[in-house]
Amino acid sequence: MANGIPLDGGRHAGTPTVGIVGLGLIGGSLARRLVARGIGVVAWNHRPHPYAEAERDGIRCAATLGELVDAGPDLIVLCNPLKAMPGVLVGLRPLLASRPRITLTDVGSVKGMVRQQVEAAGLGDRYVGAHPMAGNEHSGWQAADPALYDGALWALTVTPGTDYARFLAVARFVTEGVGNRIIALDDTTHDQAAALISHMPHVVATALVNTLVADPDRNIAAALAAGSWRDMTRVALTDPERTRAMVEEDSRNVAALLRAMAARLTGVADALDAYDDRALTAFFALGQPFREYKARERAAALAGAERQPEERTLAIPAEGWQETLLASARHGERLVCLAGDHTAVVTAAGMD
Repeated sequence: MANGIPLDGGRHAGTPTVGIVGLGLIGGSLARRLVARGIGVVAWNHRPHPYAEAERDGIRCAATLGELVDAGPDLIVLCNPLKAMPGVLVGLRPLLASRPRITLTDVGSVKGMVRQQVEAAGLGDRYVGAHPMAGNEHSGWQAADPALYDGALWALTVTPGTDYARFLAVARFVTEGVGNRIIALDDTTHDQAAALISHMPHVVATALVNTLVADPDRNIAAALAAGSWRDMTRVALTDPERTRAMVEEDSRNVAALLRAMAARLTGVADALDAYDDRALTAFFALGQPFREYKARERAAALAGAERQPEERTLAIPAEGWQETLLASARHGERLVCLAGDHTAVVTAAGMD
């Protein structure tokens, strides 16, 4: 216990410990996973259509946000669409005023915007940002699957003013409750990285699909499409409004990356026109560190239990803990578990 906040995962017999707002793909999958792992869940959804099935799955469903808060969770995870976030936060603010113990986190793919909204609602002192790198092209409660979080990495985002006890509560929720690993970042670093590996690729995949649709021989091309096309365009099958909202929420970072990508592709086109052997060789060789990184991953997966990832103990200082965790993330390390309030076990998995 630190600052009145449970650091043991908050397991209190007979009462739910995790509150979930939103039972779509991400929230529903999370709720089902937690219940499967023996953790109590109380959930609220803006429409009650999933409630009957959710209750059969062991998820306690609340008729209102007030009922969810009254259930006394130690942690509330906001899994609602980002466009609904301001309204949800306005509703939560008076409900949480007399409950300082409750920590607030979320699963949004953009962190800077959410933090601004949380702070505007006066709830910033209890908030730790979170983004599980999990998902697929489906949506809604019917697609919810606890296996969605298998092997997922969560990014937790903090500021210089983040309360360490709040961070520990969310970190233990992820590592012990969900069974996943984490890295800790600041909002800006997260949003730039998410734009690079998620938001911008969604736009590129959509552009590929749009190019196919606009081609007069699209039926022939579609018939010939195989694994590479499937893998490159899977995310373009996502609800386009959902993708658009995600991209717009990180618009500045995505726009900059798309311009850089366009310039890179134009350079390849110019090199092909001129048959510039040096430029083409340089283009295809530049990504070799990533290919080697993925080859090491595949080799480790094939080796299985015979080759466990190397672990080390990371000391987390009371002062400057944010910088220590960010430096660990930049070295390609993932936090596996907390061995104590100021000690973590990490594994290396980066390209360096």
